[in-house]
Amino acid sequence: MQRRRLITPSERNTLDPFVVATGDAKPRDQRDLMERPFFSLAKAKRVVPIIYEAGDARVEVLAVQEHGMATIWDADVLIWAASQIVEAENLGLRTSRFLRFTPYQLLTAIGRETGARDYKLLKGALTRLQSTVIRTNIRHGENWRRHQFSWINEWEELTRADGRVEGMEFVLPDWFYRGVIDRSLVLTIDPAYFRLTGGIERWLYRVARKHAGRQPGGWLFDVPHLHEKSGSLVRVSDFALQLRRIVLRQPLPGYRLHIDRDDRRELLRIVPVSPSTTPVDKAVETIGTSHAALSGFRTQTLSGLRTHAAQLSLWPEKTIPGLNLESNVLTLTCCCESGDCGDNASPLHSVTDRLIRKAAFTEHDIGERPPGRAGAAVCRRCGRSLPSSSR
Repeated sequence: MQRRRLITPSERNTLDPFVVATGDAKPRDQRDLMERPFFSLAKAKRVVPIIYEAGDARVEVLAVQEHGMATIWDADVLIWAASQIVEAENLGLRTSRFLRFTPYQLLTAIGRETGARDYKLLKGALTRLQSTVIRTNIRHGENWRRHQFSWINEWEELTRADGRVEGMEFVLPDWFYRGVIDRSLVLTIDPAYFRLTGGIERWLYRVARKHAGRQPGGWLFDVPHLHEKSGSLVRVSDFALQLRRIVLRQPLPGYRLHIDRDDRRELLRIVPVSPSTTPVDKAVETIGTSHAALSGFRTQTLSGLRTHAAQLSLWPEKTIPGLNLESNVLTLTCCCESGDCGDNASPLHSVTDRLIRKAAFTEHDIGERPPGRAGAAVCRRCGRSLPSSSR
């Protein structure tokens, strides 16, 4: 007797498609993804699994050798999908796990370019999102203890005869979809998030948005605890060094970072400065997607979706103003008239040195200025004694 081959039908045959037709959708992220290590923070291929436990919650992220683990840049696809689903509710549309869209819609919404190379990177991201396996007991059912899924169940592209991609569609896992339509599990994020270039920066913003939120006093984290929450493969000491560099640059939109110390413990304080993001108001009616080296030699190969310069975006810009560096630039002639004073050096060096000196200056440094002669006036910029001609 000849056996008949069992062919599993596609989920797309059982789901009504949600055709993405909106453009002006505020970016929204899912709380569980913001709080726990679900993605690689490196652009280099990672196959080492993430195993994370905190209390009763457990997360396992597994990757295959061929494609590697989905990265935090790949997660932009999921943020975009969540944003479109929630925005559809505001327009009175019904949604589904089955999304149909054009690559142009997705790429422009997350601030990417739309060239052939970017379409190829998008397909690479979709492949990693589909091949990465998640095991977790977060939001499990009453009689169930573990849920296993991939970020995308399946995806397909529609191409013309010349190979140009005209449309795409994919199916989201039920675990993610239910986490998006639950109004208590979604937060809006700043569109400037997509311009953050580092993996740790992106992850840190999501942690800040999830924990610090609108709290005036911010949130205090122990650095080793942050290292564990990140799922990073680097040593704690290297992770702490990268955090210090991020604190110096202050790249997170809407938040200020500070390093505190408690005896030998190093702590990171995150304080909101622009409470412009709010939770989603209500649920959606249902039917049925680096550690970039900061110094030294670069050994990582680039892969996955990458952050580019600001591109055409369908989201309105809403970012905090840039640093007022002009107020840090002093006149190029110091009143002490000393030839070796930094303010009398060449314009390029003097400006650079002054910015570094001012950025690193603290109250502790006040007591360490050169005292000069007793009773003599001193320069307020460099601390040298003023010559008689300048008094």
